[in-house]
Amino acid sequence: MQDLTRKLLGNSIATFQRVVADDALISSLNSAAELIAKAMGSGHKLLIAGNGGSAADAQHLAAEFVVRLTVDRPALRAVALTTDSSILTAIGNDYIYDSVFSRQIEAIGLPGDVFLAISTSGNSRNMLNACTVARSLGLSTIGFTGNGGGQMSALCDLNIVIPSDVTMNIQECHLALEHILCTLVERHIFGADFGN
Repeated sequence: MQDLTRKLLGNSIATFQRVVADDALISSLNSAAELIAKAMGSGHKLLIAGNGGSAADAQHLAAEFVVRLTVDRPALRAVALTTDSSILTAIGNDYIYDSVFSRQIEAIGLPGDVFLAISTSGNSRNMLNACTVARSLGLSTIGFTGNGGGQMSALCDLNIVIPSDVTMNIQECHLALEHILCTLVERHIFGADFGN
């Protein structure tokens, strides 16, 4: 079991090293931070969604924006679309689960808002529908994916694609980059020295 532990840790480290070396990914992450900061700075909000572990990421990231990451500061507008069990189950029951996020975007998304879609495969039907509806309503779309980006990459204005096809390694990198994304947004809004 010790060998397995070391092997799995090595796989995680190798994935992170590929992320660090991926100039396009780092550039997209920085562009995403600028886009979100500009939206928030002009009174718009960030909507976030995902399934399973990515749903947990959506809620985690929304909490970082609304509460704080490391330093006290004013709340930033972010909403996880994964949290309201009544809405989620009503949409799933009355319509179809593939509409569970797109219906919420239809309800509360406004032109100028940003939708951040998290999907390790990039092929989740409810995320594809959500990106399509978001774009049709004038929201900017950002995709956090792996596996080459999947179908979602064509529906996103910016793509952060983890260079891996291993779900747990993609999720590990997503979480680290989500924390960095929040940090970058804070710096854009509150100044380059914020948090130092």
